[in-house]
Amino acid sequence: MKSIIVANGLTKVYRRGREEIHALKNVDFRANEGEFVSIIGPSGSGKTALLNIIGCLDTPTGGHLQLNGAEVSGLAERDLVKLRRENIGFVFQQFHLMPTLTARENIELPLLFSHKNRGRNKIDRVLQMVGLEERGDHLPGQLSGGEMQRVAIGRALINDPHILLADEPTGNLDSDTSLMIFDLFRELNRKGLTLIIVTHNKDLARRAEKMYTLRDGKIRVCEIFS
Repeated sequence: MKSIIVANGLTKVYRRGREEIHALKNVDFRANEGEFVSIIGPSGSGKTALLNIIGCLDTPTGGHLQLNGAEVSGLAERDLVKLRRENIGFVFQQFHLMPTLTARENIELPLLFSHKNRGRNKIDRVLQMVGLEERGDHLPGQLSGGEMQRVAIGRALINDPHILLADEPTGNLDSDTSLMIFDLFRELNRKGLTLIIVTHNKDLARRAEKMYTLRDGKIRVCEIFS
């Protein structure tokens, strides 16, 4: 099976005045194409730092990262932007929806920047994929929290990414809605999408195929469930 994410010896040091904060310490991480991987750990363990580096939103202080066969380490910002746009979709704890745009228009937004096909059929397909066929013309204020997160997931999918990264995607949702969102993730994964999910919820994390546990910037455990 092809490895779509390969990280070796990743370190990340943030400097705050004279203080050095070691967010990641020699982390090795791997995800295969079409795999569903979760990352858990307490606050400050390095989960978000690792996800941001995998997503080309940040650069490591040391180590190497390959995404879909391309070496990421040392790339210029414009090349990171291109790699990110062509390979990765993001979902965050905060929905970050434009309140004056409908669900359909929010999903369409990334197409404005990627210059990809903006056909109505494509947006309809994504609305159906996230179960919002009947809600496309509603504003975010007219949607439930779970529906808003589904819009955010649709927005992340509209550019046909190879990898979906989600940082605490159910952190603002109740238990039942969180399960519905993870069921959606599992369905997307069954269709071939690679998913990397950061969560505090160990029960949800165990619904993935593989679970990494981070603590103090180091990977402590990697459990495989299927």
